[in-house]
Amino acid sequence: MLELKEVSTEYDKIPMLKKVSLNIKNEEIVCLLGANGAGKTTILKTILSLVKPTEGTTYFQGKRIDILRTHNIVKLGVSIIPEGRRIFPKMTNLENLRLGAYFEKDEKKIEKRLKKIYELFPIIKKRLKQTAGTLSGGEQAMLAIARGMMGHPKIMLLDEPSLGLAPKIVDEYFEIIKRINKEEKIAIFLVEQNPKEALSIASRGYILQKGKIIIGGLSDELLKSQIIRNAYLEA
Repeated sequence: MLELKEVSTEYDKIPMLKKVSLNIKNEEIVCLLGANGAGKTTILKTILSLVKPTEGTTYFQGKRIDILRTHNIVKLGVSIIPEGRRIFPKMTNLENLRLGAYFEKDEKKIEKRLKKIYELFPIIKKRLKQTAGTLSGGEQAMLAIARGMMGHPKIMLLDEPSLGLAPKIVDEYFEIIKRINKEEKIAIFLVEQNPKEALSIASRGYILQKGKIIIGGLSDELLKSQIIRNAYLEA
């Protein structure tokens, strides 16, 4: 579904990504692990064409997308849930949700998507008229992923979703991600610093260090590898 081939990028002539290759298959959950500054968010920005590769190519469902503008990539079915949630705090929860379906003009389809959101997130249904900024951190995280679903994506890119959440909320959040993947058949590319949580729901994972993929493999293999743990903990 999504593939990066030998992708390199730079900021102000400073190399950020160095020949990164990875792929996510249909209906798969894949995680990307790495320390702060490793280049994880840069990979997501590159997928969305917010950062252009200096070399290499990016494909979505066989179509080259690094030459496209961001809004056209979103239209193809790529949804991003950014770090820090980035909800609109002064707008109501319903207004936030409807913004997620910005490109959809069919009101019946929007209502159908809203019904699914209410099923997955009953707390949001109860607070549709409440302004998003008054929600708790965990509720805002739920709203952010619900808004991402409103675009009817084929793949969702999640950037550090567990950041700042209490452990109990993290467990609940990751269970919802699993449910979305299973029930809605949406592929998930999960960018995380929390290796245990991420690998517990992903089928495969990659470790990014200083802009390079140092290893990739099945989640069980990565969880058992002390070498990978040591590499992940390096700055």
